[in-house]
Amino acid sequence: MVDTHSHLYLPEFADDDAGADAVSRAIDAGVDKIILPNVDLTTIAPLHALLDRFPGHLYAAMGLHPTEVSDNPSAQLDTIERLLEGPDSRQYVAVGEIGMDLYWDKSREKEQAEAFRCQAALAARLGLPVIIHCREALPQTLEVLSSLPEVPRGVFHSFTGTEADVDAIRRVSDFYFGINGIVTFKKSTLPATLPHIGIDRVLLETDAPYLAPVPHRGKRNESAYIVNTAAAVAAAFGMTVEEVEAVTTANAINLFSLK
Repeated sequence: MVDTHSHLYLPEFADDDAGADAVSRAIDAGVDKIILPNVDLTTIAPLHALLDRFPGHLYAAMGLHPTEVSDNPSAQLDTIERLLEGPDSRQYVAVGEIGMDLYWDKSREKEQAEAFRCQAALAARLGLPVIIHCREALPQTLEVLSSLPEVPRGVFHSFTGTEADVDAIRRVSDFYFGINGIVTFKKSTLPATLPHIGIDRVLLETDAPYLAPVPHRGKRNESAYIVNTAAAVAAAFGMTVEEVEAVTTANAINLFSLK
């Protein structure tokens, strides 16, 4: 099984040997591969430190999260670009986590859009998929993507939208949809939306340490808990957990070229 979105390098895992214990628990739970998207310039070093401890199990994505975009993000973006084009660029399987988030703060919409545009264009040029964070900003996100000469492959991470949102995204490109613990929540509409997406475009993720699935809701999330999300996805599709694991693993390997 693949957790396509986890931040096990964050301070929330400091007491777990800087995330290493959480990785070991995930591997024991059958989560063989985990993708670690970057957040900002301060998270690059701890991400790389954890990555180096588990070759063949951990993979990195490099990008600037939309809520971390500054008033003048050119220096931030220069660092991201330098890493993605540098001598160690082969360690990155995607550009992310990038996108737009207007839930908390709308004052930097212009800067977020420009940072997203630059990083998405870079991904297309490098032939890498994108991991898209989109919160309360779907029209703006799709506008940026539609403006690109070439739309990169990728995934809408932590997707919680409607069938209409799925259709709007597909009019731009045939993206994957990252499904996490939200699908297990009592009031979630995702179980009804998933058949419209189709299992061939579903990726499993945790977004650890956030959004822990039931029965761990309210606690710190970790990659091992993805088994609960897989069970909820299986129920929505009328499939076995083993079938969901097989298809979503193949989807992740295909999108991110995992080895």
